[in-house]
Amino acid sequence: MNKKKIFNDPVYGFITVPSELLFDIIDHPYFQRLRRIKQLGLTEMVYPGALHTRFHHALGAMHLMNTALQTLKSKNNEISDSEFEASLIAILLHDIGHGPFSHALETAIFKEVHHEHLSLHIMHMLNEEFNGRLSLAIDIFTDNYERRFFHQLVSSQLDVDRLDYLNRDSFYTGVYEGKIGADRIIKMLDVANDKLVVEEKAIYSIENFLVSRRLMYWQVYLHKTVISAENMVLRAVQRARELLQQGIDVPSSPCLKFFLSSDLTMQDFVQDPTILERFVSLDDHDIWSGIKQWASHSDSILSYLSKCILNRKLFKVIISSKPIDEEMMLGISELVQERFKISEEDVKYLMIAGKISNNAYQVEGQSIDVLTKSGYVINAADASDLPNIQALSNKVEKYFVCYPREVAQ
Repeated sequence: MNKKKIFNDPVYGFITVPSELLFDIIDHPYFQRLRRIKQLGLTEMVYPGALHTRFHHALGAMHLMNTALQTLKSKNNEISDSEFEASLIAILLHDIGHGPFSHALETAIFKEVHHEHLSLHIMHMLNEEFNGRLSLAIDIFTDNYERRFFHQLVSSQLDVDRLDYLNRDSFYTGVYEGKIGADRIIKMLDVANDKLVVEEKAIYSIENFLVSRRLMYWQVYLHKTVISAENMVLRAVQRARELLQQGIDVPSSPCLKFFLSSDLTMQDFVQDPTILERFVSLDDHDIWSGIKQWASHSDSILSYLSKCILNRKLFKVIISSKPIDEEMMLGISELVQERFKISEEDVKYLMIAGKISNNAYQVEGQSIDVLTKSGYVINAADASDLPNIQALSNKVEKYFVCYPREVAQ
């Protein structure tokens, strides 16, 4: 069988799968599951075109990694065939541990199991299946390989993961302010002192990248309607979990019911291989199927949330740069209790408060390093002749509360 396949990607054109091992990983059921998990969760409630999946993103990131490695090789950085392939595997599998609706439900389906831990666990399982051929990829993914710049390409402030999701999410949402010059940034990459650096002449592309990232967070990822929709689904799943653990039947797929009925830890995944098999059959369809059934459930809170989600009757959202006034919160709580005839304890399902934050660049720690024309490596914030990058490092926090529109009428 010819395994040197080509995918036609709407963002980059033709994407080539450069090795048989990569093709076999893409063809694996664990990876094919990513076709059934949307990249942006419920963002389609705001941007109807945002229907792309984690599968799209993983292939796009692999393509950019391929281009980046070719660029580094062309600048006399020695990269072996095994390092090349391992880096492609590491980025291809970096999101394989995502559950339904990606980030939105990460804390609802599991208690303390993060997708990064699941990704690593799945990589170890695949490594056994492929007779240890993923070992170097795992070392790169976990930053345990001595040549650190490979890990920086997978996970840093200027990794190919970010370069792809900003490009891709901008394309599918139609928010063109988020489009970045990924090609130029990649062509300007180099390695100095075993660190990933970008040539000084690309500083304006870096500024554009950081500004675009900040805009995408406010305009797409943290859009107030997206916050409302995702928190409503989060509360619906949490309510279903609470009812199930109280012994009340909540119709759902066997795998979803298993996870909602249990409080599993990462240790449980390690000790019982059947748990992973249940997880890798879980996707967005399980949640939507559940919500459709829950709309007619006898529990008034679960059915109300489910109907609202299905019909896009989303909660009203108030966002403030300061913590929401306590008297206002108390007033909303009392109105919700009165309108829906629920207890004070159950208000948390219909009045949702929280905090969001956005900082496009971290000056400390994993900075973006710039290689100057004179051969020095400096922080991108110091390389710019404008205060933009320094300003983008400031963390902006906002507070929100969302609640049923009926309460506001």
